[in-house]
Amino acid sequence: MSQALKGKVAIITGASRGLGKAFALRYAEEGADLLLTTTNLERAQGTLDEVKAKGVKAALIKADISVESDCQKIADEAVKQYGKVDILLNNAAIWYGVNVTPWDGWKVEDFERIYRVNVIGTWLVCKAVAPLMVKAKKGKIINIASNVAQVPAAMVFMPYSCSKGAMYTFTHAMARALGPSGINVNGIAPGFTASEASLAQPGSDDTFKLATSEQSMPRRGKPEDMAGAAVFLASADSDFINGQIYYVDGGTVML
Repeated sequence: MSQALKGKVAIITGASRGLGKAFALRYAEEGADLLLTTTNLERAQGTLDEVKAKGVKAALIKADISVESDCQKIADEAVKQYGKVDILLNNAAIWYGVNVTPWDGWKVEDFERIYRVNVIGTWLVCKAVAPLMVKAKKGKIINIASNVAQVPAAMVFMPYSCSKGAMYTFTHAMARALGPSGINVNGIAPGFTASEASLAQPGSDDTFKLATSEQSMPRRGKPEDMAGAAVFLASADSDFINGQIYYVDGGTVML
């Protein structure tokens, strides 16, 4: 690997499995020291062990990003462990257990639960961590959106789709707010990816068939496919890129 992130400290939220784990392992290979957040320490221990085996420093913190005090604990722990934060990768989100449902089959509590984590939680983490970057006059924030906000599947994953659609506006707004402080805020929009959560959905084989039929590169996306974009957006190579969403979906959405 290029060690593009050597000497950097990265916070990755929701890092115990799926995309979060893939991001953590790749960042470790690129030389970053890591603070990984999870809601389940036991589940995340394996990821932490794999990361440390790559020769970087890594720590784990239990935190629910929908709780403001937990988000402040994340920032405080990063300062305690490493004295700084260079990269914040906002990966944590509710996707596990979100199954294909008619648009009018969702409940109000579904929207509230998903928005509380996926949108408000992401904002709360930024609110806690960004001041450290502002003080340093540099930093990289990477939000995980989704191409589901732009494809027909949006109607069957309604609250999740809307929450990820909000990440587009959130990314643009934060880029405007933090750009003057030397902070880059960009996003990655994966397609339907073969993570544990996606594979656990009832009828996932049919969903993958539909998703790959819409791609120009018709194979299943893997969590590891998202990691290259995450490294690029965290590295010096993206220093003059701000407020952009990168689709990593096999060529489904083309702008």
